[in-house]
Amino acid sequence: MLDFIELYNLSRENSVQGRYVTNDMIFPFLDQLGSPFQIEMIGKSVLNREIKSVTFGSGKYKILMWSQMHGNESTTTKAVLDFLNLISSNSDLAQKLLALCTFKIIPILNPDGAEVYTRINANEVDLNRDAQDKSQPESKILRAVYDTFIPDYCFNLHDQRTIFNVGATSKPATVSFLAPSHDEERSISKSRGVSMQLIVAMNKELQKYIPGQVGRYDDGFNANCVGDTFQMLNKPTILFESGHYVNDYDREETRKFIFCAIVKGVNVIADQNIDTYEQKDYFEIPENGKLFYDILIKNADFVNKNLRNGADIGILFKETLVSGVLTFVPFIEKTGNLSNFYGHKTFNCLNNKDLENLKSLKEIVDLISKK
Repeated sequence: MLDFIELYNLSRENSVQGRYVTNDMIFPFLDQLGSPFQIEMIGKSVLNREIKSVTFGSGKYKILMWSQMHGNESTTTKAVLDFLNLISSNSDLAQKLLALCTFKIIPILNPDGAEVYTRINANEVDLNRDAQDKSQPESKILRAVYDTFIPDYCFNLHDQRTIFNVGATSKPATVSFLAPSHDEERSISKSRGVSMQLIVAMNKELQKYIPGQVGRYDDGFNANCVGDTFQMLNKPTILFESGHYVNDYDREETRKFIFCAIVKGVNVIADQNIDTYEQKDYFEIPENGKLFYDILIKNADFVNKNLRNGADIGILFKETLVSGVLTFVPFIEKTGNLSNFYGHKTFNCLNNKDLENLKSLKEIVDLISKK
């Protein structure tokens, strides 16, 4: 029985941490990789930054992964580096995966977006809405890799916002998955069914570590999304979404769970025991809700007398790059009756201790006072 947390602790790449991850941060790591890895410059971004891939393994089952298609979604990139360290370990698991699978991984597909910490590329295009037009160099690069590598499985690696909860519960969606649709009817093709089974396998593993904190992402069909497009091409494709874990805005804990999911997924592929997981169990994973604020302040009129009696305030953080440092800038998203919402931190101003703690947060108090 594999201990995925122990594997993570042995594999974690300490040179890359936090949410701001760029080429300059990961290239030194890639450059020091030796056998069995082949590092290749597969193209350049709009602003002429290099896009690299890592290829390894000699097995039958070909797995393509790409991360940071959105430049500000870096958690999975860190997990990919950890996975490469696992492969470097020469452990029995590493040798098995190398023998049974062939991997091609693009750690950062959108290096321009990564550099300035934006979702879009330098032409202000969302690459995950460009799968049909392929108007951007980064989109062309990904499709060229797909066409030449001809994967059997695709892992589409992303981050999601802190607003997501699991179902109607007060648990954050720390990891979410999606088996993308391949048509408007959201029917289940053979490849989509396999995607579902792999997600069931990963969810079963993650429930050991984050019970109730795995969600299912909305499966509305959009042919412009890369996952939907690859599913249309009959390739089992899985969307990974890294979400919030308590007090983990740097996503270092979530990184661990993404690593566990990746390793579980590829191990199931290597063993080809996918059919031991029930497709129907995919639908037992609760859909994501959008019921979280970063800070929820109840009865905020105790701080600002201009507010309606009993008014609540929901505050979100805007992730802002300031002089190369990622800063979480609070802003008021909504004011009113927010009794159906949750906060990653909640202050009820009717509670004296909560009120005292809130008043120690000058930036937040000033924000409320100006409302």
